[in-house]
Amino acid sequence: MKEKRNLHLKVQELCDCYATSDPLREMSVVKDETDKEEAALKWIALAALHGINANAEKISIRRTKDGEVQVGVKYRKSDLPSPGPQAGEKIIDAVREITQIEDANGKSPLSLGIRGNSIDLKVKVKSKEDTASVTIEFPE
Repeated sequence: MKEKRNLHLKVQELCDCYATSDPLREMSVVKDETDKEEAALKWIALAALHGINANAEKISIRRTKDGEVQVGVKYRKSDLPSPGPQAGEKIIDAVREITQIEDANGKSPLSLGIRGNSIDLKVKVKSKEDTASVTIEFPE
């Protein structure tokens, strides 16, 4: 009879081992592992780490009747810390100035240089009566 280690303990050890890695990158190479039992435990550990790091609501894996495996993730909506009323007003004003959106409602692309790279964002500004909002959309 083949003795198997406690699978839960092994997943915890793998979580500790991969805690500082990029879980998504590591998950993408699990299919190439030769030991499929080890690969399965590694994937569980990496899925748990990704879920924690990315504030996922749920991660699911499904095997269809023809053997195809599909994986999905749903992320939890999360709030960021408020900058406070005074800074919040200044943020909205600064975004309007940077994007040159002068109308009550508008949208504009915004390219930001970060180190040696750049990212193209979409900025939307909405004002209605006594409320104002700025939405920054990130590329997929």
